Amino acid sequence: MTEQNVTWLTLREVGEALNVSQREVRSMLRDLRLLATRRTEDGDLMVDSRMLVEKDGAVIPLPSMRGTLTMLKDSGYNDAEAQGWLLREDLELGTTPMQALLDGKTHAVRRVIAGLAF
Repeated sequence: MTEQNVTWLTLREVGEALNVSQREVRSMLRDLRLLATRRTEDGDLMVDSRMLVEKDGAVIPLPSMRGTLTMLKDSGYNDAEAQGWLLREDLELGTTPMQALLDGKTHAVRRVIAGLAF
C-alpha cells in the first residue's frame, strides 16, 4: 500500500473511534502507542487508520506499535521519518513494515529496525 492509499484520521476521529478524549489520544502519542504526522496544508496531525484495530469488539491501538515506534525513535527516527519507513516497501519483509505488523510479523519488523541502527 502506498502512502496515497492510506486513510488518514484526525486526532478527533481517532478519539471518536477509540471512545476516548483528544487529551487521551495525545497521551497515546506521547507514549508511542500511536504515531501522528502533519498531513495537511494547515499542519493538522493525522494518524494512519490501520494503527487502530478491532479486538474483542472494541477499537484499540495496534499493540505492536508501541515497541516498534520506541525502536524507531531509539534508532534516531523522528515522527515523519518513522511514518515514511512504516509505509515504504521493505525488501527483507516483502511488504511495508506497517502491513507486516498488521500481519502479525512484529519480530521480523523489529529485526529490520535493529539493522537500521548500525
